[in-house]
Amino acid sequence: MRNTPRTSSTLGTLGTLRTFGTWASCRAVLGVVVLAGAAPAHADELAGSYAVKFEQISTNCERPLTYPLQGTVKIEVKGADMQVDIDRTPLMVGKAKPGKAGEPRKVSAKSPRAGHTPMEGMDGMFSVAGRVTTEGMLSLVMVGEYQTAGKPLCTQSWNLSGLVARPDKPSKPSK
Repeated sequence: MRNTPRTSSTLGTLGTLRTFGTWASCRAVLGVVVLAGAAPAHADELAGSYAVKFEQISTNCERPLTYPLQGTVKIEVKGADMQVDIDRTPLMVGKAKPGKAGEPRKVSAKSPRAGHTPMEGMDGMFSVAGRVTTEGMLSLVMVGEYQTAGKPLCTQSWNLSGLVARPDKPSKPSK
């Protein structure tokens, strides 16, 4: 008598292992694709132009700087660097820190040195701090510290709030 393999038990087990291995591989590949697809969208949710309302909170300036009631805040993210651009304000820079999915992104930036303001002879250092929600709602506090010839003059602060007006990256047309 020849030794013949037991087809029912041996092949059944191998078939199950082969099917399990294929299923596990598919799940692993699917997980990597989902994570790779989600990461770039999360990183870019901070960048964009926001239509905001300026509300002055406080000042100790004799001639405070005035902003229009409505304005635009533009946030650009390049790698780990973030730039916050507000009309009539020196450019502010900070670090873009990755947030957790579904949570608001923190914004923190400041001007690297004093810049010119619309008031003759008055320079200012500006900073912003706050957050942008996943729905595109921006909420910041902006502080301006003014000086003349390197001597401190006064301080002024505002609340900025608004919604994303448009993403800075144009959407790709569908084929």
